[in-house]
Amino acid sequence: MNVGRVLVIASNVFREVIRDRILYLLGFFGILLLLANLLLPDVAASTEDKMLLDVGLGAIGVTGLVVAVFVGTGLVNKEIEKRTVYVLTAKPLTPAEFIVGKHVGLSVVLAVMVTVMTAIYITTLSLNQIAFPLDSILLAVLFLFLELCLITAIAILFGVFTSSLLAVFLTVAVYLMGHLSRDLVLLTELSESPNIQRITESMYLVLPDLSRLDLKNVAVYGMDLLPRPLELWSNAGYGLLYIVLTLAIATVIFSRREF
Repeated sequence: MNVGRVLVIASNVFREVIRDRILYLLGFFGILLLLANLLLPDVAASTEDKMLLDVGLGAIGVTGLVVAVFVGTGLVNKEIEKRTVYVLTAKPLTPAEFIVGKHVGLSVVLAVMVTVMTAIYITTLSLNQIAFPLDSILLAVLFLFLELCLITAIAILFGVFTSSLLAVFLTVAVYLMGHLSRDLVLLTELSESPNIQRITESMYLVLPDLSRLDLKNVAVYGMDLLPRPLELWSNAGYGLLYIVLTLAIATVIFSRREF
């Protein structure tokens, strides 16, 4: 794999996404935090500080998810619809370089967005003199970014062989199931049907366990409630491995697709 060609694809993706004014979502995020700051004291007089902490992290995740899903699913389909995929495949560009370059480009966009939103979030907390555990929040944001990179890989995978609309639906379904997969396994343990247990266990093995990357709920209470370092490293490795496998599958499908 030629790193230079990957970076060229990634830089093109970055410029295209920025030109699409996707960063306007940062303004929406700022307005959302402002409204939360104004309304939460009236809704929860005694717990507004913790609620603002939760709302801020949740808003970062939702904003990033919107970009990962709706932009990621169209990265490949857009090239096919514009017929530019013929030009790209005619050049000395391998399918792996094409797919990885697309993923890296959108991941950089997400990194910029998450960084800016985190800065806005922390600034808002500081201006309101709300105490917050900076270390655990930054760690939660880092794992949130890793989760968004994983969702981006899944969005690209579905975008390779389905329409953009169906790819969006499937990616959102995987996201929801990924956060509920552990609960489904626990519920099916109560079932007496072995078939249901096998199905849910298979789904748990195939679908990403996104709860391993979700530290938002415990991060606001400090480092003491976060998983131990070994478990954190294991979860991070799990996320990276899933990204690599997903992109590898997307590459194989893309290389076998006829345009």
